[in-house]
Amino acid sequence: MTLTATGDGAVFDHPGLLYDSRARYLSGVTSFVREAVGAGDAVLVAVPPPNLETLRESLTDVAGRVTFADMTVAGRNPGRIIPGVLLAFAAAHPGRRVSIVGEPVWPGRTDLEYPACAAHEALINVVFAGRDVAILCPYDVGRLDPARVRDAWRTHPVMIVDGARRPSPWYDDPFVTAAAFNQPLPKVPVTAATLTYRHAADLAAVRRFVTAETACLDPDRGGDLLIAVNELAENTIAHTGGDGTVSIWTETGRLVCQIDDRGHLSDPLAGRIPPPPDAEGGRGLILANRLCDLVRVHTGGDGTSIRLHMGF
Repeated sequence: MTLTATGDGAVFDHPGLLYDSRARYLSGVTSFVREAVGAGDAVLVAVPPPNLETLRESLTDVAGRVTFADMTVAGRNPGRIIPGVLLAFAAAHPGRRVSIVGEPVWPGRTDLEYPACAAHEALINVVFAGRDVAILCPYDVGRLDPARVRDAWRTHPVMIVDGARRPSPWYDDPFVTAAAFNQPLPKVPVTAATLTYRHAADLAAVRRFVTAETACLDPDRGGDLLIAVNELAENTIAHTGGDGTVSIWTETGRLVCQIDDRGHLSDPLAGRIPPPPDAEGGRGLILANRLCDLVRVHTGGDGTSIRLHMGF
């Protein structure tokens, strides 16, 4: 069955559920939820509408013991799902096994968002290894790009096909799989507004620049982007010893901001696991993931680019 168990009895299970009809979806998800509720698990269902509404209607008998969340809101940014949805739910139920239905890859996911989704699915296997957690991830094989379904076989140790569990022959080391989605970002437009910074004294200029260039956003969202950029610029100054550049431009329906520096982001889990409360630093990417609609990262020997997206 390809479950990961530890000496204390904790069992981690991360199956992908392939479905091609409403009936198969309901059968696979509702049986998972009811079994988890019957076992006394804390249960979260985080899926996109209309699947969310369908499951609410089908699970009225256990709805009082299930938490429901709209994944298009809670997980709009794939980098937010592990810290802000999965780990947060587990932390809210200490001492209990946690069972989650998470559907981060739906047909409306864009090509821009998808690499972050696939990396997220791979890294779940690292973050939750050894924990008493089950995470079921449905994939709509009738409407998703076949390449994304093939990736599901790479990121899930077990797949459920036609109601039967089977080990995935293509499942690979999660870090290796996630690294395959560390893809170069599209070039910054030549029309983008840019500012270079190097020292802590430059941060005030960075904040003024971002404030001026985000005037098209709602003030609260502009403030969120300002916080994220300031945190990431501080990381450049503290950890790279070189210049950083902030670039800002608009695309259809969104404002985009990219931070480039010559540092290398060596930890694939950066931005996905909150640091301890008493830790100094380590919150820049966590904050960016929490505050922005999408965060894409590309890192390599020549430096790191972090691109933040905020919808109008």
